[in-house]
Amino acid sequence: QVELVESGGGSVQAGGSLRLSCSASAYTYNVAVMGWFRQAPGKEREQVAAINTNDGSPYYADSLKGRASITEGAGTNTVTLQMNSLKPEDTAMYYCAAWSLSAGLFPLLARISYWGQGTQVTVSS
Repeated sequence: QVELVESGGGSVQAGGSLRLSCSASAYTYNVAVMGWFRQAPGKEREQVAAINTNDGSPYYADSLKGRASITEGAGTNTVTLQMNSLKPEDTAMYYCAAWSLSAGLFPLLARISYWGQGTQVTVSS
């Protein structure tokens, strides 16, 4: 069992930046992708970024493309999402997730192996 623990959420004004971190309690050979999802009140959970930990390749949803950077700490089981130029519509609970590469880089939610508990991001106008 892998536990994912997020940190770094908070409140910021539009145009500001936040850095979210996710630490995995253990390495598992079959969980090669880590990423971030978000869910705003009344909306479905959506994926915003992913990173293939085998080669460090990042992937972004259109919602954050050009405004975010996802990286992994070598040998630390930690993934960081740096978000810049934040907008009020980025307000949501952000969840770290980990899954098998066989599920693809933008998997169905049912294919997610592990979830974090979530961290709130609030962007005010």
